[in-house]
Amino acid sequence: MKKSLSLLALPAMLAAALPAQAEVPLANRAITQAEVLAAQNGWCKALLDIGAAHASGGQAAAKALAEKVIDTAYGYQMGPVLFKPTLTVAPQTFRTTKAGALAYFVGGDPAFPKDDGFALKGWTRCEVSNSAIFIAGDSASTQGNVSFTGKDGKVTTVDKTWSYVKDDAGRLRIVVHHSSLPYAPR
Repeated sequence: MKKSLSLLALPAMLAAALPAQAEVPLANRAITQAEVLAAQNGWCKALLDIGAAHASGGQAAAKALAEKVIDTAYGYQMGPVLFKPTLTVAPQTFRTTKAGALAYFVGGDPAFPKDDGFALKGWTRCEVSNSAIFIAGDSASTQGNVSFTGKDGKVTTVDKTWSYVKDDAGRLRIVVHHSSLPYAPR
């Protein structure tokens, strides 16, 4: 019994013998649930703001704001973003470049002739309803629905998956964005 007691006391004695360490710089890029929810709500607000900019200032105003939003919310400056918008068709289904994302949101780019601007559809409300959020350190993924309300009150709901990472400045960036209309059997 005496032998086992002394073995139990050994870690405490060793810790007491070590010099106290001063606080050291700590880098913690862990994403919080609050940051994820803020990013989602910010995305919805930005989408509505782009539409409002178009209504009050035309295509140029909408495009200028959309460029800022994409630069702030998405990770195109880090590399390709895996973006599959809701209303795209082959051969331009996927938008791995900033130019492709910009065309999707505001249209007006002859390189993307089928885009008429998702953000310009007159949405009056955008609401996120998460099914789940998965956070692993400096990355997070969400899956659920986003509902858009039009001027006529009609609600369009899409299935949405977003993945985020933190950039070097500690800001969340969308690096995966998949959106699709729910399956409707015939």
